[in-house]
Amino acid sequence: MMQAQNLLIIMDDEHNKNVLGYNGHPVVKTPHLDRLAAGGTVYANAYSSSPICVPARAAFATGKYVHDNRCWDNAIAYDGHIPSWAHMLRGAGHTATSIGKLHYTNDDVDGGFSEQIIPMHIEAGVGDLYGLIRDPLPVRHQSADLARSIGPGESSYTRYDRDIAARTVRWLQTTGRQAHDKPWVLYASFMSPHSPLIAPPEYYALYPPKDIELPTKRVVYHPWIKAWNDCYRFDSYFESDEQRSIAIASYFALCSFLDANVGQIMSALEETGLIHNTRVVFLSDHGDNLGSRALWGKSTMYEESAAVPMVSFGPGVRAGAKVQTPVSHVDFFPSILQAVGAQSLTPPDLPGTSFFDLADAPYDPDRVVFSEYHAAGGVSAAYMLRKGDYKYIHYTGFVPELFDLRADPDEVNDRAGDQAMRGVLVDFERELNAICDPVAVDREAKRDQSALIAAHGGVQKILARGGSSYTPIPGEAVSLIGNAN
Repeated sequence: MMQAQNLLIIMDDEHNKNVLGYNGHPVVKTPHLDRLAAGGTVYANAYSSSPICVPARAAFATGKYVHDNRCWDNAIAYDGHIPSWAHMLRGAGHTATSIGKLHYTNDDVDGGFSEQIIPMHIEAGVGDLYGLIRDPLPVRHQSADLARSIGPGESSYTRYDRDIAARTVRWLQTTGRQAHDKPWVLYASFMSPHSPLIAPPEYYALYPPKDIELPTKRVVYHPWIKAWNDCYRFDSYFESDEQRSIAIASYFALCSFLDANVGQIMSALEETGLIHNTRVVFLSDHGDNLGSRALWGKSTMYEESAAVPMVSFGPGVRAGAKVQTPVSHVDFFPSILQAVGAQSLTPPDLPGTSFFDLADAPYDPDRVVFSEYHAAGGVSAAYMLRKGDYKYIHYTGFVPELFDLRADPDEVNDRAGDQAMRGVLVDFERELNAICDPVAVDREAKRDQSALIAAHGGVQKILARGGSSYTPIPGEAVSLIGNAN
């Protein structure tokens, strides 16, 4: 039985799981996370419950799939009405504190935390209204900022991350080391390596753009992906491969910058002695396509976007272990409660399982993890299931994709049309229908989004208002870009 201990959760934003030293990246330097992985357990097949910020974080908070919590996109955020794991802990007398990005509706939302320190929520309390428009899909001219805001320097996000790290260290040195009746949970949530791809110069200097190997472009798109890419058009805004190299170098640098902030936190754990009674879990909300297939940003169900890095570390966690059984964000609710000795409070109807228990059990080739997408650029719903070696992607109204990740980790060989895979497809269709009705859920999401569009004055008013390329930090003004270059 797991002994109750404190729990520190470190989440970053939009981190492609391959861009880490411990996952074998040949260039990127992440020594602190590498050390965490070497001394702990790596979850090799961890997934976002939705590859976009707000829905992913709502699933993380509630332990419920997106179609159950109905936080469909970046304009429909968690509002505190569904009990979170933080609500459960606070109600049972545990201290549960957040520092940094939450992406809930606004500061008035009671997310369950004992204290929210410098929280980031959706922009202006309304979020990405532009992303609600899905029929027809608009062109997101604000995507051009990805190609324009690159290179060495400081941004509001890097400054925010430095503040998050400093406040996390301070919390550990003060509140964390005080006597508590019950184990605490601290949730530190960073922005890096999310765009804008502007990196502190000392980290950018580690990655000369001329040495960056650009990813292979995949020119034949699945129709759903083509529609998404025609909406976002990220790659079209780059004027040259040199710019693309600078963007990737900046992303690598932001991963190293994030790693350095993690290093500060781990040093504080050691200096305070909390390292002896605190478990640590590191993960991301989703990944980043990072130029693979000439795609950027998140929102796809390919590994670059839907998979996330994840490591656990600390008392009772096996060192040097690698878990192949797939896990996802909805597994955090029961895991967090178990870690602090409150597992009896876990609602029985949640789909997740403790990833600590999964790490102690043999590999389970029959476990299914699930992700879904109903947000910006999605002409219809997209669903992903991972089971064993296979990944199935279901696009409502389109043909599916199927990949054998053991034989084809880069997902370049779609097996969905292979007659030999018919039985695998039928099995995945059965698994999907056991989780939800994919057509009905697609309709429900679009119905909720249409109602919100109407509440904000209709499509034309939203297009005229414009959209932003990223969420402002607390106190920063929203910068909107209209429906024109």
